[in-house]
Amino acid sequence: MMIVRHAAHRDLDDIYRLAQRAGESGIGLTSLPQNKEILAERITRTTRTLDGLSERCEASYLFVLEDTSIHKIVGVSAIEVAVGLNEPFYNFRVAKQVHASKALNVYKTLDTLFLSNDHTGCSELCTLFLDPEYRKNQNGKFLSKVRFLFIAAFRSFFEERLIAEMRGFSDQNGQSPFWDSLGYLFFNMDFAAADYLSGVGQKAFIAELMPRFPVYVDLLSSEAREVIAEVHPQTLPAAKVLMSEGLKYQGYVDIFDAGPTLEANTAELRAVKESRLLKVKLTEQVESTDTHFLVANDQYQDYAVLLINNKVDESETLHLTAAQAQALNIAEHDQVRVLALEKMENN
Repeated sequence: MMIVRHAAHRDLDDIYRLAQRAGESGIGLTSLPQNKEILAERITRTTRTLDGLSERCEASYLFVLEDTSIHKIVGVSAIEVAVGLNEPFYNFRVAKQVHASKALNVYKTLDTLFLSNDHTGCSELCTLFLDPEYRKNQNGKFLSKVRFLFIAAFRSFFEERLIAEMRGFSDQNGQSPFWDSLGYLFFNMDFAAADYLSGVGQKAFIAELMPRFPVYVDLLSSEAREVIAEVHPQTLPAAKVLMSEGLKYQGYVDIFDAGPTLEANTAELRAVKESRLLKVKLTEQVESTDTHFLVANDQYQDYAVLLINNKVDESETLHLTAAQAQALNIAEHDQVRVLALEKMENN
């Protein structure tokens, strides 16, 4: 059985193994560094948040996908409650400037990049990684969409605006044409080093070295211009999942690789608008349907979610087996929060 729950310290070794696998997939997954101390701190932040001990600027939820048949953590995803309150949160705002002269009969619109802190205080979806061996049976969508269901259940803990930074383009050698054309000129370090420092929280160098004046896109190399707001091919499926839930590109990109920032109003998320509470009925055998459902117990500290295709009857009751109910830590007649995957996503 596959189940998503909060991360715990007993999961550290498995999470570290996932970080190593993420490192094998290339540069750009710096929110999951190959550093046990930092990963342990991520788990501690989750525990403190669940215990009500974290300030909003430190609050975070790290989820794990567990294959209960072998007691193995095979994926992670996370939510930061409010970014940029402890350390500045940077990105580029893609904008335009007009240069005109009536005397010379010249009117030209130029694309520009402005260093921005506009997303300060937003909630953020981050740290999504699934073991390549488990990229099947809709596990990726399950692991990603759990976060939306959690937000729907506990709206008051999150901000009105939600963002997600998508990995930008880099080649098979981990080289970013955007970084090579812009960032390297100011930082004098390679893309991997700068991205790692940012990922582990050492961001002061950004404020110290990044240009505060607008950068004219036309001055960048053609290779750099072409990848602005482009999603890395390996990240495109994850981006499509987020967009299906209501997030979209609004003109902000990462300062390192120019990957797009997706964003949405929390109230407009599909999970917030369409998830519903159903009563549970236990049965020895369940009738399956073509529709898959995320089913959550809505227990804040002991949160658990399954992905099932059990039938919902006409009385708005969800039929579960005893094993499914036990996994969710619920009993007959308890309520669960249910979100159907869009029909076109079932495969």
